Amino acid sequence: MTDAYRALALQTTCHAVNDCPDDATARAKITSNIDRVGRQIRASKGFIGQDLRLVVLPEYFATSFPMGDTIPGWAQKAAFAMDGPEYDALARIAQDNKVYLVSNAYETDPNFPSLYFQASVVFDDAGNLVLRYRRMVSLFAPSPYDVWDRYLDIYGIDGVFPVARTPLGRLACVASEEILYPEIARALALRGAEVFLHSTSEVGSPDLTPKDVAKRARAFENMAYVVSANTAGIVDLDFPGQSTDGMSKIVDDQGRVLITAGTGESMVAHAEIDIDALRRRRERPGMGHILSRLPQAAIAAGLAPAPLQPNALIADGQLQIPERAQFAQRQRATIAALKTSGVLGS
Repeated sequence: MTDAYRALALQTTCHAVNDCPDDATARAKITSNIDRVGRQIRASKGFIGQDLRLVVLPEYFATSFPMGDTIPGWAQKAAFAMDGPEYDALARIAQDNKVYLVSNAYETDPNFPSLYFQASVVFDDAGNLVLRYRRMVSLFAPSPYDVWDRYLDIYGIDGVFPVARTPLGRLACVASEEILYPEIARALALRGAEVFLHSTSEVGSPDLTPKDVAKRARAFENMAYVVSANTAGIVDLDFPGQSTDGMSKIVDDQGRVLITAGTGESMVAHAEIDIDALRRRRERPGMGHILSRLPQAAIAAGLAPAPLQPNALIADGQLQIPERAQFAQRQRATIAALKTSGVLGS
């Protein structure tokens, strides 16, 4: 039996490191950002109660996103090492507050020098890392798909789509705009995911946005909770600060929004997660049992003819460090291939 608990999508302001004059200043600011979030988590748990067991942080909460930096330059300035002090600090926050903590950050990997990946990681309430997920869909940054064969050799397919079996249920991460891609969430659901942990930094609007619609859809079609934490704006760079603000929320497995935060820094988006009730619904036959009705082999066959996006950051066995413009060129080439194949156009 899994006791019901409360989850929090913490809506916190991102203090960007982009304009820091050197790497040392950027690292000091990252440390300050992590410390600040730790204090917010402690205060939030004191207000919400001791049954707060899971906290999800927004996308790249400690750094913001690269604007004009080269890929090696941003890796040096803002990416976390897999065994670095930033993760040590986040592990202590999880342990000190007895919560599972979900972080999203740019991350380096010694297996792929000079690159970075955008990673969501989960620490348990003892400070142990229990899940690491690298974002698969990104327009201007490397992903595991770009180094696919070598990545699979090192981490395997379960390292690409990891699901952590924990006392809080089976947890999986979906990063940012990946909520728009049903295939990502479905791959995780078919590996058992019950709670999608969604770190995002997205447009805030009083109207339904594509991402906000997608959160409801991914929850319903995969019979899973979605805990989605947005930023409370991004400051300290030339970017309209409140463009990505508000709408952190928790959605249940029936697509119902349990709670939504307004704008600004907020701990409002917290709600009860009842895994036992979810599992009872998942065992009940009927039209609403989406996962059991999926003709998986037929869908896989239907997807097979689509032209593949190339994954060519390794050539002749050597890792190639890309310029950001190469990602846009690749997208244009893929669009052209989709048009030639008849997927796009008349």
